[in-house]
Amino acid sequence: MEQLVEELQRAEVGKVLANELLANHTTMKIGGPADILVEPSGLEKLQETMKIIHKYKVKWTAIGRGSNLLVSDLGIEGVVIKLGNGMDHLEIKENEVIAGGGYSLIKLVTIVSKKGLTGLEFAGGIPGSLGGAVYMNAGAHGSDISKVLKKAHILFEDGEMKWLTPDELRFSYRTSLLQKERPGICLEAILNVEEGNREDVVKQLQKNKDYRRDTQPFNYPCAGSIFRNPLPKYAGQLIEEAGLKGYTIGGAKVSEMHANFIVNDNKAKAQDVKDLIDYIKKTILELYNVNLETEVEIIGRK
Repeated sequence: MEQLVEELQRAEVGKVLANELLANHTTMKIGGPADILVEPSGLEKLQETMKIIHKYKVKWTAIGRGSNLLVSDLGIEGVVIKLGNGMDHLEIKENEVIAGGGYSLIKLVTIVSKKGLTGLEFAGGIPGSLGGAVYMNAGAHGSDISKVLKKAHILFEDGEMKWLTPDELRFSYRTSLLQKERPGICLEAILNVEEGNREDVVKQLQKNKDYRRDTQPFNYPCAGSIFRNPLPKYAGQLIEEAGLKGYTIGGAKVSEMHANFIVNDNKAKAQDVKDLIDYIKKTILELYNVNLETEVEIIGRK
Protein backbone atom coordinates (compact mmCIF):
# COMPACT_ATOMS: atom_id res chain seq x y z
CA MET A 1 0.00 0.00 0.00
CA GLU A 2 2.95 2.35 0.65
CA GLN A 3 3.96 2.21 -3.03
CA LEU A 4 0.39 2.94 -4.08
CA VAL A 5 0.20 5.94 -1.74
CA GLU A 6 3.52 7.26 -3.07
CA GLU A 7 2.42 6.91 -6.70
CA LEU A 8 -0.89 8.65 -6.04
CA GLN A 9 0.97 11.47 -4.30
CA ARG A 10 3.51 11.79 -7.13
CA ALA A 11 0.64 12.01 -9.64
CA GLU A 12 -0.81 14.88 -7.56
CA VAL A 13 -4.32 13.48 -7.93
CA GLY A 14 -5.59 15.46 -4.93
CA LYS A 15 -5.76 14.73 -1.22
CA VAL A 16 -4.26 11.31 -0.39
CA LEU A 17 -4.53 9.98 3.18
CA ALA A 18 -3.43 6.63 4.59
CA ASN A 19 -5.42 4.91 7.38
CA GLU A 20 -7.96 7.73 7.47
CA LEU A 21 -10.86 7.19 9.89
CA LEU A 22 -14.09 7.14 7.90
CA ALA A 23 -16.04 8.31 10.94
CA ASN A 24 -14.70 11.71 9.85
CA HIS A 25 -16.42 11.34 6.48
CA THR A 26 -19.88 9.94 7.29
CA THR A 27 -22.96 11.73 8.62
CA MET A 28 -23.40 8.99 11.22
CA LYS A 29 -19.87 9.68 12.55
CA ILE A 30 -19.16 5.94 12.45
CA GLY A 31 -16.53 3.95 10.55
CA GLY A 32 -13.06 2.49 10.86
CA PRO A 33 -10.07 3.40 8.68
CA ALA A 34 -9.74 3.33 4.93
CA ASP A 35 -6.42 1.84 3.84
CA ILE A 36 -6.18 4.85 1.54
CA LEU A 37 -8.59 7.74 1.06
CA VAL A 38 -8.33 9.86 -2.08
CA GLU A 39 -10.24 13.07 -2.74
CA PRO A 40 -9.53 13.82 -6.42
CA SER A 41 -9.11 17.47 -7.35
CA GLY A 42 -11.04 17.10 -10.62
CA LEU A 43 -12.35 14.74 -13.28
CA GLU A 44 -8.97 14.23 -14.98
CA LYS A 45 -7.35 13.51 -11.63
CA LEU A 46 -10.09 11.01 -10.85
CA GLN A 47 -9.34 9.23 -14.14
CA GLU A 48 -5.64 9.20 -13.23
CA THR A 49 -6.52 7.79 -9.80
CA MET A 50 -8.49 4.96 -11.42
CA LYS A 51 -5.61 4.09 -13.76
CA ILE A 52 -3.23 3.79 -10.81
CA ILE A 53 -5.74 1.73 -8.79
CA HIS A 54 -6.17 -0.71 -11.69
CA LYS A 55 -2.41 -0.92 -12.10
CA TYR A 56 -2.09 -2.12 -8.50
CA LYS A 57 -5.24 -4.29 -8.76
CA VAL A 58 -6.68 -3.10 -5.45
CA LYS A 59 -10.33 -2.75 -4.46
CA TRP A 60 -11.96 0.65 -4.54
CA THR A 61 -15.10 2.17 -3.06
CA ALA A 62 -16.67 5.54 -3.80
CA ILE A 63 -18.41 7.79 -1.28
CA GLY A 64 -19.88 11.27 -1.46
CA ARG A 65 -20.80 13.25 1.62
CA GLY A 66 -21.26 10.10 3.67
CA SER A 67 -25.03 10.05 4.14
CA ASN A 68 -27.07 6.86 3.68
CA LEU A 69 -23.92 4.98 4.66
CA LEU A 70 -22.88 2.71 7.52
CA VAL A 71 -19.18 1.89 7.44
CA SER A 72 -17.80 -1.13 9.31
CA ASP A 73 -15.83 -0.60 12.52
CA LEU A 74 -13.01 -2.46 10.75
CA GLY A 75 -12.94 0.12 7.96
CA ILE A 76 -12.71 -0.41 4.21
CA GLU A 77 -10.10 -2.39 2.32
CA GLY A 78 -8.25 -0.73 -0.55
CA VAL A 79 -8.89 2.78 -1.82
CA VAL A 80 -11.87 4.93 -0.85
CA ILE A 81 -12.54 7.64 -3.43
CA LYS A 82 -14.33 10.62 -1.96
CA LEU A 83 -16.15 12.83 -4.45
CA GLY A 84 -15.77 16.18 -2.74
CA ASN A 85 -14.39 19.63 -3.41
CA GLY A 86 -12.77 18.75 -6.73
CA MET A 87 -15.99 17.32 -8.14
CA ASP A 88 -18.47 20.05 -7.23
CA HIS A 89 -18.81 22.26 -10.31
CA LEU A 90 -22.19 23.84 -11.12
CA GLU A 91 -23.58 25.40 -14.29
CA ILE A 92 -27.15 26.51 -14.96
CA LYS A 93 -28.18 26.87 -18.60
CA GLU A 94 -31.79 27.87 -19.25
CA ASN A 95 -33.76 24.72 -18.32
CA GLU A 96 -30.78 22.52 -17.47
CA VAL A 97 -28.64 22.19 -14.37
CA ILE A 98 -25.20 20.61 -14.86
CA ALA A 99 -23.40 19.70 -11.65
CA GLY A 100 -20.61 17.51 -10.35
CA GLY A 101 -21.30 14.34 -8.41
CA GLY A 102 -19.70 15.82 -5.32
CA TYR A 103 -22.01 18.84 -5.20
CA SER A 104 -24.15 19.14 -2.05
CA LEU A 105 -27.75 18.33 -2.98
CA ILE A 106 -29.17 20.76 -0.41
CA LYS A 107 -26.96 23.60 -1.68
CA LEU A 108 -27.78 22.77 -5.31
CA VAL A 109 -31.54 22.79 -4.76
CA THR A 110 -31.37 26.05 -2.81
CA ILE A 111 -29.41 27.87 -5.54
CA VAL A 112 -31.65 26.58 -8.33
CA SER A 113 -34.87 27.45 -6.50
CA LYS A 114 -33.71 30.99 -5.73
CA LYS A 115 -33.41 31.50 -9.48
CA GLY A 116 -37.10 30.68 -9.82
CA LEU A 117 -36.46 27.31 -11.48
CA THR A 118 -38.83 24.55 -10.44
CA GLY A 119 -38.60 20.75 -10.36
CA LEU A 120 -36.11 20.12 -7.57
CA GLU A 121 -38.07 21.33 -4.54
CA PHE A 122 -38.76 17.73 -3.48
CA ALA A 123 -35.07 17.39 -2.60
CA GLY A 124 -35.07 20.23 -0.11
CA GLY A 125 -33.37 18.92 3.00
CA ILE A 126 -32.12 15.63 1.52
CA PRO A 127 -28.52 15.32 2.76
CA GLY A 128 -25.63 14.06 0.71
CA SER A 129 -24.26 14.69 -2.77
CA LEU A 130 -25.84 14.76 -6.21
CA GLY A 131 -23.83 11.68 -7.19
CA GLY A 132 -25.16 9.76 -4.22
CA ALA A 133 -28.69 10.88 -5.03
CA VAL A 134 -28.38 9.48 -8.55
CA TYR A 135 -26.80 6.27 -7.23
CA MET A 136 -29.77 5.53 -4.96
CA ASN A 137 -32.52 7.43 -6.80
CA ALA A 138 -33.08 9.68 -3.79
CA GLY A 139 -36.53 11.14 -3.40
CA ALA A 140 -39.22 12.62 -1.20
CA HIS A 141 -42.64 14.27 -1.39
CA GLY A 142 -43.80 12.11 -4.29
CA SER A 143 -40.84 12.70 -6.58
CA ASP A 144 -37.28 11.45 -7.05
CA ILE A 145 -34.13 11.94 -9.11
CA SER A 146 -35.35 9.69 -11.93
CA LYS A 147 -38.11 12.20 -12.70
CA VAL A 148 -35.76 15.16 -13.21
CA LEU A 149 -32.58 13.54 -14.57
CA LYS A 150 -31.72 14.05 -18.23
CA LYS A 151 -28.51 12.00 -18.16
CA ALA A 152 -25.65 11.12 -15.85
CA HIS A 153 -21.92 10.68 -16.46
CA ILE A 154 -20.95 7.35 -14.91
CA LEU A 155 -17.59 5.82 -14.09
CA PHE A 156 -17.88 2.03 -13.97
CA GLU A 157 -15.84 -0.42 -11.93
CA ASP A 158 -13.79 -1.47 -14.97
CA GLY A 159 -12.81 2.14 -15.70
CA GLU A 160 -15.28 2.76 -18.55
CA MET A 161 -16.95 6.18 -18.51
CA LYS A 162 -20.33 6.68 -20.15
CA TRP A 163 -23.32 9.03 -20.19
CA LEU A 164 -26.53 7.16 -19.30
CA THR A 165 -30.20 8.12 -19.54
CA PRO A 166 -32.72 7.38 -16.76
CA ASP A 167 -33.95 4.33 -18.72
CA GLU A 168 -30.40 3.00 -19.01
CA LEU A 169 -29.87 3.55 -15.26
CA ARG A 170 -32.87 1.29 -14.57
CA PHE A 171 -34.21 3.37 -11.74
CA SER A 172 -36.77 2.00 -9.32
CA TYR A 173 -37.68 2.83 -5.72
CA ARG A 174 -34.39 3.96 -4.11
CA THR A 175 -32.32 1.83 -6.47
CA SER A 176 -30.44 2.03 -9.74
CA LEU A 177 -28.26 -0.04 -12.04
CA LEU A 178 -25.21 1.27 -10.16
CA GLN A 179 -25.92 -0.48 -6.88
CA LYS A 180 -25.74 -4.14 -7.88
CA GLU A 181 -26.18 -4.84 -11.58
CA ARG A 182 -23.17 -2.81 -12.69
CA PRO A 183 -21.32 -0.99 -9.91
CA GLY A 184 -20.33 2.57 -10.74
CA ILE A 185 -20.28 6.15 -9.51
CA CYS A 186 -21.96 9.27 -10.81
CA LEU A 187 -19.36 11.89 -11.76
CA GLU A 188 -21.80 14.55 -12.91
CA ALA A 189 -25.44 14.87 -13.91
CA ILE A 190 -27.71 17.03 -16.03
CA LEU A 191 -31.09 17.79 -14.47
CA ASN A 192 -34.21 19.16 -16.15
CA VAL A 193 -35.87 22.19 -14.57
CA GLU A 194 -38.56 24.62 -15.67
CA GLU A 195 -39.19 28.31 -15.16
CA GLY A 196 -41.55 28.96 -12.29
CA ASN A 197 -42.72 31.70 -9.99
CA ARG A 198 -39.69 32.41 -7.79
CA GLU A 199 -41.76 33.22 -4.72
CA ASP A 200 -43.81 30.02 -5.05
CA VAL A 201 -40.75 27.85 -5.70
CA VAL A 202 -38.82 29.19 -2.70
CA LYS A 203 -41.92 28.86 -0.51
CA GLN A 204 -42.39 25.19 -1.47
CA LEU A 205 -38.69 24.45 -0.94
CA GLN A 206 -38.79 26.02 2.52
CA LYS A 207 -41.93 24.05 3.36
CA ASN A 208 -40.13 20.79 2.46
CA LYS A 209 -37.05 21.80 4.46
CA ASP A 210 -39.19 22.72 7.46
CA TYR A 211 -40.99 19.38 7.28
CA ARG A 212 -37.69 17.50 7.42
CA ARG A 213 -36.39 19.66 10.24
CA ASP A 214 -39.56 19.15 12.27
CA THR A 215 -39.94 15.39 11.69
CA GLN A 216 -36.42 13.99 11.29
CA PRO A 217 -33.56 13.92 13.82
CA PHE A 218 -30.77 15.61 11.88
CA ASN A 219 -29.57 17.28 15.09
CA TYR A 220 -28.05 13.84 15.87
CA PRO A 221 -25.46 12.00 13.78
CA CYS A 222 -27.51 9.71 11.53
CA ALA A 223 -27.47 8.23 8.05
CA GLY A 224 -31.00 9.12 6.96
CA SER A 225 -33.79 6.57 6.56
CA ILE A 226 -32.62 3.11 7.60
CA PHE A 227 -35.27 1.00 5.85
CA ARG A 228 -37.05 1.16 2.52
CA ASN A 229 -40.78 1.65 2.90
CA PRO A 230 -42.58 -1.69 2.31
CA LEU A 231 -45.28 0.13 0.33
CA PRO A 232 -48.15 0.66 0.82
CA LYS A 233 -46.96 0.48 4.44
CA TYR A 234 -44.31 2.77 5.93
CA ALA A 235 -41.30 1.45 7.83
CA GLY A 236 -41.37 4.21 10.44
CA GLN A 237 -45.04 3.60 11.19
CA LEU A 238 -44.51 -0.16 11.68
CA ILE A 239 -41.48 0.40 13.93
CA GLU A 240 -43.37 2.97 15.99
CA GLU A 241 -46.43 0.71 16.32
CA ALA A 242 -44.10 -2.06 17.51
CA GLY A 243 -43.10 0.19 20.42
CA LEU A 244 -39.46 0.48 19.36
CA LYS A 245 -39.04 4.26 19.46
CA GLY A 246 -36.15 4.97 21.81
CA TYR A 247 -34.97 1.33 21.82
CA THR A 248 -31.21 1.25 22.33
CA ILE A 249 -28.37 -1.18 21.68
CA GLY A 250 -24.98 0.13 22.75
CA GLY A 251 -24.68 3.71 21.57
CA ALA A 252 -27.27 3.32 18.79
CA LYS A 253 -30.89 4.34 19.35
CA VAL A 254 -34.13 4.29 17.37
CA SER A 255 -34.99 7.96 17.07
CA GLU A 256 -37.85 9.16 19.26
CA MET A 257 -38.66 11.74 16.59
CA HIS A 258 -38.89 9.37 13.58
CA ALA A 259 -38.78 5.60 14.02
CA ASN A 260 -37.14 4.94 10.63
CA PHE A 261 -33.98 6.69 11.82
CA ILE A 262 -31.25 5.24 13.98
CA VAL A 263 -29.12 7.88 15.66
CA ASN A 264 -25.61 7.76 17.05
CA ASP A 265 -26.68 8.63 20.57
CA ASN A 266 -23.54 7.82 22.53
CA LYS A 267 -20.36 6.94 20.62
CA ALA A 268 -22.09 4.12 18.75
CA LYS A 269 -20.17 1.48 16.86
CA ALA A 270 -21.24 0.15 13.49
CA GLN A 271 -21.91 -3.19 15.20
CA ASP A 272 -24.38 -1.48 17.56
CA VAL A 273 -26.29 -0.14 14.55
CA LYS A 274 -26.19 -3.50 12.75
CA ASP A 275 -27.47 -5.31 15.86
CA LEU A 276 -30.27 -2.76 16.21
CA ILE A 277 -31.20 -3.14 12.53
CA ASP A 278 -31.36 -6.93 12.96
CA TYR A 279 -33.49 -6.61 16.08
CA ILE A 280 -35.94 -4.27 14.34
CA LYS A 281 -36.20 -6.56 11.29
CA LYS A 282 -36.82 -9.61 13.49
CA THR A 283 -39.48 -7.80 15.54
CA ILE A 284 -41.36 -6.43 12.51
CA LEU A 285 -41.31 -9.84 10.81
CA GLU A 286 -42.71 -11.54 13.93
CA LEU A 287 -45.40 -8.91 14.55
CA TYR A 288 -46.51 -8.02 11.02
CA ASN A 289 -45.00 -10.67 8.72
CA VAL A 290 -43.21 -7.88 6.85
CA ASN A 291 -39.59 -8.21 5.70
CA LEU A 292 -37.90 -4.82 6.06
CA GLU A 293 -35.08 -4.10 3.60
CA THR A 294 -32.33 -1.64 4.46
CA GLU A 295 -32.10 1.59 2.51
CA VAL A 296 -28.86 2.58 4.23
CA GLU A 297 -25.84 1.01 2.50
CA ILE A 298 -23.68 -1.14 4.80
CA ILE A 299 -20.09 -1.39 3.55
CA GLY A 300 -16.60 -2.34 4.68
CA ARG A 301 -14.72 -5.22 6.23
CA LYS A 302 -16.70 -7.94 7.97
